[in-house]
Amino acid sequence: MIEKIYETELGTIHYWINMEARQRDLQLVFLPGLTADHRLFEKQIQYFEGKYPLFVWDAPGHAASWPFDLTFTLKDKAVWLDAILQENGFTRPVLIGQSMGGYVGQMYCQLFPDRPAGFISIDSAPLQRKYVTAAEIWLLKRMAPVYRYYPWKSLLKLGTNGVATSEYGRRLMHDIMMEYDGDKKRYAELSGHGYRMLAEAMEAELPYEIKCPALLICGEKDHAGSCIRYNKAWHRETGIPIEWIRDAGHNSNTDQPEQINRLIETFLAGCR
Repeated sequence: MIEKIYETELGTIHYWINMEARQRDLQLVFLPGLTADHRLFEKQIQYFEGKYPLFVWDAPGHAASWPFDLTFTLKDKAVWLDAILQENGFTRPVLIGQSMGGYVGQMYCQLFPDRPAGFISIDSAPLQRKYVTAAEIWLLKRMAPVYRYYPWKSLLKLGTNGVATSEYGRRLMHDIMMEYDGDKKRYAELSGHGYRMLAEAMEAELPYEIKCPALLICGEKDHAGSCIRYNKAWHRETGIPIEWIRDAGHNSNTDQPEQINRLIETFLAGCR
């Protein structure tokens, strides 16, 4: 994987890419969740490297993509993502987004409906307004003070044990969170901005229709918010296939990487 940068008016985005692949008809785009970085998909990168062209980023404001002015919207992220993909010849991207990354993928499908060859949601949820309550929207807009209130050790424990069930998944998320060690303010502001941006995208009440082949993946032990409830409703309302992952939490791709890799590989066969 080669590290590259993309300049925006608000900051610099760092991303990693590898175009050397046996199969070039599809390109895999891995989108980590809020406060996570490119390391979240290391097991997927290891498995698919050399098979397909690959992309993964530190989302704006995250890890290497810092400093960054936290005034951007979810639409901005999708537009920047598209510019990077177009610049690198990703003509048939399969968007694979975990949590917040899944929301970015849905916004991308909204803005550029004819470009994605596929969409996989990993422990994410639908962007449509109808799935969330007014109280949930209200809370999403006010998360920054909540994160500022909690001691860092409590946040660190919640951000590791609360999102993963496996030793590997918890250790990885601990290492990722230590990027913010000693700067809880940055962590709180980044989290708060992400949730607020999400609420605003929901309030826009756009259709967020996914016209390409799609797959929902959710850990059976995903206790992040109401993710399980959202995914059940998403599957029921749209008919998008869903896979429930045993013994996996919110980061199911780190808790059960082999199973997730097999699901992705099978899904790709249906995108051609």
